[in-house]
Amino acid sequence: MDDEVGRIARALRDEARAVNERRVLVLAGEQAHTHAAVRTALDALDCPAAETALVGPDPFLDCEHHGQKHAGELLGRTLTTVVLDASETLRPNALGRAVGAVDGGGLLVLLTPPLSSWPDLQGGFEESLAVPPFDVTDVTGNFRSRLVTLLRAHPGIGIVDCDAEAVERNGLTHPAPRLARPSPSPPGEHAFPDAAYARCLTGDQVDAVADLERLRDDGQALVLEADRGRGKSSAAGIAAGALAAEGRDVLVTAPSYGNAAEVFARADAVLAELDALDSRDRPDAPKRLDACDGCVRYEPPVAAEALPDDPDVVVVDEAAALSVRQLEALLHAPAVAYATTVHGYEGAGRGFSVRFRDRLAESDHEVTEVPLTEPIRYAAGDPLEVWAFRALLLDASPAVDPLVADATPETVAYESLTSADLLADEHRLSETFGLLVSAHYRTEPNDLARLLDAPNVAVRALVHDGHVTSVALLAREGDLPADLRAEMYAGGRVRGNMLPDVLTTQLRDESAGETVGWRVLRIATHHAVRSRGLGSALLDAVRTEARDRGLDWLGVGYGATPELIRFWRTNGFRTVHLSTTRNATSGEHSAIMLDPLSADGATLSRRHSEWFARRIESMLSDPLSDLDPDVVREACRATDAEIPLALTDTEWRLVVGATTGAGMFDTAPRPFRRLALRHLVDPADESALTDQQERLLVRKVLQAAPWPQVADDLEYLNPAAAMRSLGEAYAPIVELYGTDDARRERERLS
Repeated sequence: MDDEVGRIARALRDEARAVNERRVLVLAGEQAHTHAAVRTALDALDCPAAETALVGPDPFLDCEHHGQKHAGELLGRTLTTVVLDASETLRPNALGRAVGAVDGGGLLVLLTPPLSSWPDLQGGFEESLAVPPFDVTDVTGNFRSRLVTLLRAHPGIGIVDCDAEAVERNGLTHPAPRLARPSPSPPGEHAFPDAAYARCLTGDQVDAVADLERLRDDGQALVLEADRGRGKSSAAGIAAGALAAEGRDVLVTAPSYGNAAEVFARADAVLAELDALDSRDRPDAPKRLDACDGCVRYEPPVAAEALPDDPDVVVVDEAAALSVRQLEALLHAPAVAYATTVHGYEGAGRGFSVRFRDRLAESDHEVTEVPLTEPIRYAAGDPLEVWAFRALLLDASPAVDPLVADATPETVAYESLTSADLLADEHRLSETFGLLVSAHYRTEPNDLARLLDAPNVAVRALVHDGHVTSVALLAREGDLPADLRAEMYAGGRVRGNMLPDVLTTQLRDESAGETVGWRVLRIATHHAVRSRGLGSALLDAVRTEARDRGLDWLGVGYGATPELIRFWRTNGFRTVHLSTTRNATSGEHSAIMLDPLSADGATLSRRHSEWFARRIESMLSDPLSDLDPDVVREACRATDAEIPLALTDTEWRLVVGATTGAGMFDTAPRPFRRLALRHLVDPADESALTDQQERLLVRKVLQAAPWPQVADDLEYLNPAAAMRSLGEAYAPIVELYGTDDARRERERLS
């Protein structure tokens, strides 16, 4: 059998090399057998250890090793052979990252249990899907069942049954010979030297480097966007080297230095070709290249967002893996380039395209899109890429616009999409998952397995003529036994019960986990039919079903923006919490909201709304002192609580005096804060103050920002103008909430 494993491994490798494609070798069976077989295969391939990586639980091979949770270390890497050991478990994110690291002519070796029994086996990843009160026996194997089917169906995938010592399929495709790729030519007029363009391998890359010449001017932002293997990192590196040769300071950042290695390799080569390289800090993996008066240097994202030493240009590689806040901080550089993956193998979600794009468009930079479509590392139509895209739905997309263009709340049907339904209809699965991917910043390959296998997850959709127009991904939470609630209250973490966990551990409500509800994990509406009420119609239908099922509440947690809070408030959800720290991916503070469905749910929601209203005043002057005032306004407006005033006559006289310029806010801020909070949380008239006046209440009165900062943030002419505006804002507040004596006092002073 050893000879047969070696033969098929060599045959797959040789065919891959002949046409610059990639192949897959599946070694299935008991772990001892697959581990022995992969050693045989690697010996036959004679692949250097430096060009090989193992992703799995144990470093049983003499090569680079990463656990599946840390497969992100492979981002931006190029290897000849990647071994993914899925004998004990398989994390879909790790599979995507392993695929992305294999170079043209290379091999992905996948170690699995026997394929016939693999879908029924549970490992560490499956245990993570077993959300209390469910256990791992409730987790299905639909994702792995589908994966096995696709492994057996797609070309370029060899399968060896190591237990039976039999070749199930050799995976050879016998492709026709390919024509040699012509060498691209430099553009007609260009600022970078010819030596830089000589490093380009495709016309796409030449065009990208030509566009990157814009980084020579301040106020430029470029987005290099492509699937993996298209040379965007190489193009960025070529440009970085050319810029450094001109004397510019180029700062490069990425999730880790290894992810940016290709940028430095290309920059090093360009500088050496131009005879402009003065020194490298390390010969093997330099983090700094000095050239005349310029340099190319690496900083990790946390350090880079502070823009150390004021670089001339910033290059961000693997941008989709950075948080939105980090991406936004880098916009303060004079010129910046972001290289990001369209169908992210990194599994970091779509934070870049969903959340950051709008902020980039609103910046002072001139934005240039730089798409690259022509593969470089492997040939177009590479079987491994085609298989991975389908297996992980990396290129899943919503229905094409004309199919849903006429959808309205009156034309759609509410449907429950079970895993069986989705597996039986690949188009509907792709439409559903594609809609979730296109509308959310955090959807990743692991979510596909969660959608298909997790026992607490449900999918509901609005369907128009058979096509998905709106979709909601729901997670059942709560209904936890007393011992688990006590463990959570004492600081223990319980998987998959985010809302009960926050209410119990952070807000100290041990009974919160008694109730049960659906948390809306994702909700998305097709872009062609947004603003027609379909999202609200879907939530209405979900609410009706949840009430019929006897659930106590609907809930949601998300990165808070004014628009999103307004959407959830309009649909009956009420604020119960704002996180004191920013989400690492969205770069925003998270809002937690509840929509009660039962008496117990109403009690829970009311209790936490009132608790939120009592503590938000002190939070805004400390941990939330930098929160967007519009987020504060919307979050407060969505709170179901009453704010008692109980101001003394003296305090009322002080507030009244401020409205005429006779008194000052700074003398005694407390009554101003109580009145500001009352108006924001429980307004007698929502239209009594302008949006700008309400922002002033938040920024100065509740967040206690200094007057110069308030004037700057809210674009007042000077601090004195902001002070006058604050006094004017309290005039209608006195009329709405003041005592009779307070109103008479204001009339007398006026």
